[in-house]
Amino acid sequence: MRERSLQVDHSTIYRWVQCDAPELEKRCRPHLAGTNDSWRVDETYVKVKGVWMYLYRALDSQGNTLEFHLSATRDTQAAKSFFLKALGASHTVTPRVITVDKNAAYPKALQEIQTTRGLPETCELRQCKYLNNLIEQDHRFIKRLVKPGLGFFSFQTAWRTLQGYEVMNMIRKGQMQGVRKGGGLGQVTFIAELFGMTI
Repeated sequence: MRERSLQVDHSTIYRWVQCDAPELEKRCRPHLAGTNDSWRVDETYVKVKGVWMYLYRALDSQGNTLEFHLSATRDTQAAKSFFLKALGASHTVTPRVITVDKNAAYPKALQEIQTTRGLPETCELRQCKYLNNLIEQDHRFIKRLVKPGLGFFSFQTAWRTLQGYEVMNMIRKGQMQGVRKGGGLGQVTFIAELFGMTI
């Protein structure tokens, strides 16, 4: 913006993020490319109003983001909510294998979903820390953006901001149909077209 002699206060940018990040995610969802059936699931910590919250995230074996979910708790109910959200996404397929860490909530949540929601019994749950290196590495992108901000002031502002971070990460990774990874101009053009703008 400075190149165009525009001076914008950081609070204005913050308001733009709070308003536009959820809308960007909503408009990007129909354009997400399909993913594969090998999932990596993990959670990372995000500070909200001085309290640690849990950002659940899932990737496929190619590193594509499947879903994300912010929760105040790290229990079976939170894990179940996250799995149901991921299973209901239009760009995901029923998983063949789900790799998680040693969190005891995951097996319970998956078992409940298999009995009540019809997830096939053939879906294998692997609790192996080193197999989740892919998602641990992917957490760094989010942490790099969250850490300088020193936390969020409310759950709602945290969720809206994280929606923006995650969807921009998906665009950057080339997960949108017709937008290639590393194509900066293509990514900018894609976002402009979503909002009916020209560049």
